[in-house]
Amino acid sequence: MEMRKKKLPIGIENFEELRKEDFYYIDKTGLIAELLHHWGAVNLFTRPRRFGKTLNMSMLEHFFGMNGDKRIFEGLDISKETALCEEYMGKYPVVSISLKGIDALNFETAFEKAALLVRRAASKVYYLLDSDVLNEQDKANYRKLLDDPMTEAIFGDSLRVLSELLEKHHGTKVILLIDEYDVPLAKAHANGYYDQMLSLIRGLLGEALKTNHSLKLAVLTGCLRISKESIFTGLNNLKVRSITDVRFDEYFGFTDTEVKMFLEYYGYPECYAVAKRWYDGYHFGNVDVYCPWDVLNYCDALLSDKDAQPENYWINTSSNDAVKRFIEESSNAATKREIERLVAGEVITKEIHQELTYAEAYQSIDKIWSLLFTTGYLTQRGKPEGRQMKLAIPNLEIRDIFETQVMEFFKENVRKDGEMLNRFCAALQNEDPENVEKIFAAYLRKTISIRDTAVKKEMKENFYHGVLLGILGVKSRWGISSNREMGEGYADILAEPDTGDLGIIIEVKYAHNGDLDGACREALKQIEYTKYEDDLANDGVANILKYGIACYKKRCKVMLVKNR
Repeated sequence: MEMRKKKLPIGIENFEELRKEDFYYIDKTGLIAELLHHWGAVNLFTRPRRFGKTLNMSMLEHFFGMNGDKRIFEGLDISKETALCEEYMGKYPVVSISLKGIDALNFETAFEKAALLVRRAASKVYYLLDSDVLNEQDKANYRKLLDDPMTEAIFGDSLRVLSELLEKHHGTKVILLIDEYDVPLAKAHANGYYDQMLSLIRGLLGEALKTNHSLKLAVLTGCLRISKESIFTGLNNLKVRSITDVRFDEYFGFTDTEVKMFLEYYGYPECYAVAKRWYDGYHFGNVDVYCPWDVLNYCDALLSDKDAQPENYWINTSSNDAVKRFIEESSNAATKREIERLVAGEVITKEIHQELTYAEAYQSIDKIWSLLFTTGYLTQRGKPEGRQMKLAIPNLEIRDIFETQVMEFFKENVRKDGEMLNRFCAALQNEDPENVEKIFAAYLRKTISIRDTAVKKEMKENFYHGVLLGILGVKSRWGISSNREMGEGYADILAEPDTGDLGIIIEVKYAHNGDLDGACREALKQIEYTKYEDDLANDGVANILKYGIACYKKRCKVMLVKNR
């Protein structure tokens, strides 16, 4: 009988649940030993979204915390470090909060959510009210943390006060874990209350990390390393472990070996190459890393259908603002070429500043490069030289996000360019292939082209097909249908102008060798046998125009055949 496989830990962020409920676990407990060997009082880990930060924080909480079942660490790497386990495991009061949920349209609501998080953390140690060690004043201070509404002053002081009370009660210093410390700042920036939120978080962290004598160790995680001046002023014991640091490089994300073993365990070793092309390609420190969220979701899809195709699992978990803003800057010709080169799989060298503030991140195209790098939309190739870094799109999944955003941006721009569109559609109706060609070519020069050396010819055709549909889609009164969507191997696009007596059939071909004329004739030959023509004839449309459009990079050729 086959052994029952362990469950896939998709979205499981509680370490104890993961270990007790028989989920597959890729051992990252080495992180605990590294932290304790390379001591830093305050440690900030910056990593892109979905790289296992929250699960690692939960692991730290369960390791140091006084309650909970410590057998969950048996058989893991950390259990071999017997001296460390003796000294640290289960020995500390832990205060753990995640700022991920502080997402609101205005500051008032955001502050209410923040206060709620602190109250929740405080109410976990309700036993302080029965403490013999704490005096009445201590208990009164503790009660203030449970009060609703909370003032900003009490909020700013809350983590420090909580630490002091816990130290006094237990006679031991406190471990402080703050997950996703920069989410409130990102949301505040997006919604226009950045300065208020900055001063709130600065107050909270300053008190908790700088003037907190009850602190044994603090660990923070986030996407961005927000500049010290703006948030960690005067904090001289901060160790920042970013994606370029060699230490801790393998503890966030899955390594190549881990993914290979993982897919083998679930019986899909043959899917390793696909998983690598789609989800690998990040480079942290000296290690190549996969995004764990994607690998887990892909494996989950395989378990229900062994022929499942890889998908973009990351796009739904994030807003992709950085990419959007980047592509909006593409009216700058140099940036447009750089985007095209990135999407084509090339490497671009840029100066990267890892210390950013959300307020300045979008101010200039130079800063946006740094933002794309720190948030995981671009990754480093080779070794950085000073601040100069070789950047590339990590994998097919992220390239898909870029391509989607390029097409979205293109469609938005098309709508703004009504006059050109009307000329294009008029030329189509007026049997004027020269002008169709001229306007389409001008459009291709203007738009960001998705040239990709790696993909098949059909994929290249998809890009031009998408551009054409985008242009035609603006004519809301025209009937536009596309067989590509219906999965039939015939003509690409049928446009029926609102005059009702005309059908326009368009076939797009990619001239992979640059022979536009040949590809155009091939397109026309393909149109000869389409269902579209029969359908139109049955509807009594006698006037049918057939266009063959061949494209190669930014050039195109248009030919017309008439049916009367």
